[in-house]
Amino acid sequence: MEQRPDVRAAREAHIWLQTIVAAIVALVLLFVFVGRPVMVDGDSMLPTLQDRELMLVRQVGYTPEPGDVVVLRKEFRNVIGPIVKRIIAVEGQRVEIDYAAGTVAVDGVVLAEDYILEPMVQQSWQSITTLTVPEGCVFVMGDNRNISDDSRDEALGAVEEGYVLGKVELVLFPFQNFGSVS
Repeated sequence: MEQRPDVRAAREAHIWLQTIVAAIVALVLLFVFVGRPVMVDGDSMLPTLQDRELMLVRQVGYTPEPGDVVVLRKEFRNVIGPIVKRIIAVEGQRVEIDYAAGTVAVDGVVLAEDYILEPMVQQSWQSITTLTVPEGCVFVMGDNRNISDDSRDEALGAVEEGYVLGKVELVLFPFQNFGSVS
């Protein structure tokens, strides 16, 4: 027995509606429990991340590691939204910044930082040159060192891990920049 066209159309619409609702629920669960989208605000992470890029930040099961690009949520000067920076060192590690040589060393080993935008020049607000990262904290810096407000500024300093929202895994938008972040 063949169904009437209006009944068939109603069933197809119902199936499409169920599919769309399931996709939306899956995305919401993904963003709430696994990761969340966050927008880059500013140029402090150039060339790794561009202003206004949309990133996917993994929150669940993340432990901060040196080299990770992370999103922080901490009130700092005029910053209202999320702060995107790279972890340079974790608790117990000693950071030494030599502005004359343009180098950053962790535990006496100079980092190979092929990700920075340009040679580092000390700015007036960057007062920390040597620090042992306290327990439960991370030391962060932007890849665009000459404009980045980061852990070199005593107003931010070492950041408690509780302020780390998660690790930046992917650039989602714009589509031409889609891909993993390292």
